[in-house]
Amino acid sequence: LRPEGTAGCVRAGIENGFLHNQIQRLWYAGPMFRHERPQKGRYRQFHQIGVEAFGIESADLDAELILMCMRLWRALGFDALTLQLNSLGTLECRTAYRRELVHYLETQRGKLDEDSLRRLDRNPLRILDSKNPAMQEIIAAAPNLFEHLDDASRAHFERLGDYLRQAGVVFTVNPRLVRGLDYYTRTVFEWTTDRLGAQSAVCAGGRYDGLVEQLGGKSTPAAGFAIGMERLAELLALQADSPQAVRPHGYLILLGEEAERQGLKLAESLRNAGLRIECNCGGGGLKAQLKRADRSGARHALLLGAEEARSGSITIKDLRDGSQRTLAQGEPIDLLLKETSRG
Repeated sequence: LRPEGTAGCVRAGIENGFLHNQIQRLWYAGPMFRHERPQKGRYRQFHQIGVEAFGIESADLDAELILMCMRLWRALGFDALTLQLNSLGTLECRTAYRRELVHYLETQRGKLDEDSLRRLDRNPLRILDSKNPAMQEIIAAAPNLFEHLDDASRAHFERLGDYLRQAGVVFTVNPRLVRGLDYYTRTVFEWTTDRLGAQSAVCAGGRYDGLVEQLGGKSTPAAGFAIGMERLAELLALQADSPQAVRPHGYLILLGEEAERQGLKLAESLRNAGLRIECNCGGGGLKAQLKRADRSGARHALLLGAEEARSGSITIKDLRDGSQRTLAQGEPIDLLLKETSRG
């Protein structure tokens, strides 16, 4: 049962020979599994969308991955996700930092919680990511990883910050962000929300330049991210009634056999022009379809009845104030866009 997708993606690339001396941009989606106590938003079986890119070592790739995420949030109507960034440096500088961190934590052993004691030998950097309030004072006084970065890692991180600022991306540098997997190098990032309780990370990723070689391939720079689909679904449900929710511009009401025959084609032409259209399916009278239109969240109902089907027109009804007007289906689409997206 795979715990995550990156390692399997790398193994597939090595076995099929499409990573070395090549640039590859890949994606996948599917179920993953974790052997932990289930919590809200953190289940034994969960689903991820993963993106992995190979063969590019410069910081512009890191920025492009983050911009892909931001474009998705915008498309979904999310307005409250926060981007946190950090750099873990190379394996060499992180090893030196690990020694200093372990020495510090050993002096605090009596104050460490059970999770931290377990991580102290296996993965002490994960202690920095503890959410236990009782651990925060100890974590705040821990050595700073950023001070141990080599010059190349520091320059890489500064370039990434420049790219993101140029693109208008707001971010926070979090020196305690370490991620839970050992293969990360240099850039790590998380998109987080305060709407899901303790499980705040919706998307996370970073750079893993040593993993391909570690799994038996030739040295290949790589970076990627994964999105938790269950958490996306929870966020969508939470914002369903918010003004920022992604709603259809219009609900297409179809009355009569000829209107139903023409309806799907009309809906597609409106979608091709940039409109979000929900088309009535399953028949029903005008009253029933108007109720469906109202439940869809659309501001406007687009009525196509027998008369409109014969004349090539469409009636637009404002579901808030009840006003309506009839337009020719061939009128400029920007007018339809204005009518169906205002307010």
